[in-house]
Amino acid sequence: MTFFPERPVSGPAVILIGPPGSGKSTVGPLLAALLGLDFAETDGLIEERTGKPVADVFIEDGEEAFRELERWAVTEAIGAHRGVVALGGGSVLSEPTRKLLAGRPVVYLETGFPAVARRSGLAGPHPPIPGNPRGRLRQMLEERRGVYQDLAWLTVPTDDLEPQQVAEQIAAAIAGAEAGPGSQARP
Repeated sequence: MTFFPERPVSGPAVILIGPPGSGKSTVGPLLAALLGLDFAETDGLIEERTGKPVADVFIEDGEEAFRELERWAVTEAIGAHRGVVALGGGSVLSEPTRKLLAGRPVVYLETGFPAVARRSGLAGPHPPIPGNPRGRLRQMLEERRGVYQDLAWLTVPTDDLEPQQVAEQIAAAIAGAEAGPGSQARP
């Protein structure tokens, strides 16, 4: 399938980016099914390689070790997968990853703080972990928003949509891009 003339010859048909809680892991398989493609996520590659959940890698091995594994997983997924790929929320912080994503079919699942807080269990009055996780989450969203926007071919606001609706919007945009330059669906 050729969605974008400028897209490299090989690589994923669609790459989903966005903050934790934006729906990449939920929308990805739905989109893949709509497009008749396979789905993969970089967190899954990390878990397969290490034999433990990514949260455990982050906590037990440290952020630096996690980010190194994440860069490997992104490179692996971009090089080997031809379907829909979901990247970890922080993977775009790596300059080599941003360069690897340039000119590719990247879709940003834009999600505001209230939706991310609700989806990640931080919407209640008493956060489950000490400190200020809600404040850190808000800061993280603000710090990454511009990077996500700069990398995206398409941005889909997800706050008020069901995952199936998000997948359908992306599929429609892709169909419009495939229809050619005169298509109205291209973002």
